[in-house]
Formats: sequence, structure tokens, C-alpha cells
Amino acid sequence: MRICRSFYAIMVCLVLLLNMNVIQAEIRWDMPTPYSDSTFHTKNIRLFADEVLKATHNELNITVHSAGSLIKHPEIKKSVRRGIVPIGEVLISRLSNEDSFFALDSIPYLATDYQQARKLWQASREKTEVKLAKQGLKLLFSVPWQPQGLFAKKKIKAVIDLQGLKLRVYNKYTERLAQLLQAVPTQIEAADIATAFSTGRVDSMITSPATGANTKAWDFLSHYHHFQAWIPKNMVFVNAKQFSKLTKENQAAILIAAKKAEERGWEMSEQESNKKVAIMKANGLKIIYPSSKLHSELSYVGHVMTEEWLKEVGSEGKRTLALFK
Repeated sequence: MRICRSFYAIMVCLVLLLNMNVIQAEIRWDMPTPYSDSTFHTKNIRLFADEVLKATHNELNITVHSAGSLIKHPEIKKSVRRGIVPIGEVLISRLSNEDSFFALDSIPYLATDYQQARKLWQASREKTEVKLAKQGLKLLFSVPWQPQGLFAKKKIKAVIDLQGLKLRVYNKYTERLAQLLQAVPTQIEAADIATAFSTGRVDSMITSPATGANTKAWDFLSHYHHFQAWIPKNMVFVNAKQFSKLTKENQAAILIAAKKAEERGWEMSEQESNKKVAIMKANGLKIIYPSSKLHSELSYVGHVMTEEWLKEVGSEGKRTLALFK
């Protein structure tokens, strides 16, 4: 009988251990993202999810829901913060409506190449992490878009040519830019760009070569002005409470995968820049480089927006720009 009891106890322990492994294997995180599967950001995130699954020995499975199919872009941060989903991706400057600090990488002619963009991110990352942490969010990684340019139905020779154009914008600061250029700002998500142009809601846009190529801008526009005016970034963050519930080993695995995704994402962005411009040119878009007059006018607008940003953000903005410079 004693042997039977011992055997029974061993079997119970084995069953419990098996059940624990099953429970761990069934940890599933839904991850909403705003952009389509053809976007390099989404491709990078899918690689990140695969690496997390492998590194956690199949204990954490992140299911990526792209193109706003699960949760629309404006609601992603709120949904992660409330725990509706544990992880998500947003354009950083989308959050400038709640805190102007998040608009830093959307100020024209502040950081116009990847080297400058990296320095700007290094200068602002810690402050970004602190701001997210206060809202129960943990930053995992950030990846830039390509330098932003102007798509239009005609060649833009000077700022005056932009007056009255219905300009697609995607955050508070691109809206402000449109106002300073005397264009008519209209907020449109990337997934809705083609429809917006076909219905006449907009007739120009400022965005990246990747978005221009992925939306086949040559179907409804004729000119791409390669301004390289600024380099906005996306970021991926996780609900801090959900993160803390994971084992220490799995937390470490996610952070390692996140660091790798950030490094890979910056490389992907830079590689795609010239590639996407070439694709647009091959499909008939005229690639225009700004004249010295237009560059000077746009640089002045960037100066105005920098001063406005500093007034809104205050001392923390001054410290961040001091670190950057």
C-alpha cells in the first residue's frame, strides 16, 4: 500500500507539472499594429514575434494583427494601457495630442538623416520611457520610417504652391505644418490613403517612400518631392503588469528580442529608402529634389515649429535638445 501511495503521489506530481507546461505554452498575446503586412515595420514585428516564441520555448505566442484589423491606430495605446491587449505598436508622434514631447521627431529639419535621427532618439529615449512608465507601459523598441517627402499632383516650386492643397496629415504636428504652409490639413490613416485620394478627400500628402510605394501613389499622384524633412518613428510597448507576470527568463527573452528588432528595424528602414524611391520612379512618379528657395522656406517653417515645441514642452524639451546637439 505504501508503494502504491508513493506511485500515486509521483503520478499526481507529473500531471501537475504537465499541466503547468501546458498553461505556459498557452500564453497568447494579441498585438495590434496600424500598418499593412507589406510595410517593413510589420515584417520586422513578425520576426520579433517569431524570435520571442522561439526564445521562450513556445511559452509566449504573440499574434500580430496588422493594418488596424483588431484595433484602430488611435485606440492602440489606450487598449494596451487598459490591458485589453498586452502589446501594441504606434507612431510616436500620434501621442503628441496628449503630450507635445512625443512630437519631437516630427519637427521639420531638426533631424533629417539616420545619423541625426539616432542621436535624437538617444537623447529622448529615457524621457520617453519615463513618460510611458507613468502610464503603466514599458517601452520595448522603436524603429524609424524613411525621411519624409511630399507627394502631389504637380511640381511644387515654392511654399506658395501649397496654398489651398488638401494635405493628408497623420498627427498634431503635421497638421500644424499644413497650417503654416496654408494647406488644408486632413487626417488620414495609412490604410485609408488610396480611398481618400480616389474620393477627393485629399490631393497631396507628406509621408515616407515606403508608404508611397506600398499605397501605389503613382495611381493617383504624379510627383514625389524628396524633401527628407524629418524621420518619424514607431514604437512597440507592452502593458507593464502583463510583462511582470511573465517569468524572469521570458522577460529577459523579450528584451533581447526587442533590442535585436530595433537594430534590425533601423537597418531595414535605411535599406528600404532608396529601394522604394526607385520603385516609385519605375512606376512613373517624377522624383523632384527641392530648389534652394523651397528648402530655405521649409527650413524656416521648421524653425518656427521648433520654437513652438519648446514653448509647449518647456525645460524638458530644452534639456533633450541640448543632449541632441
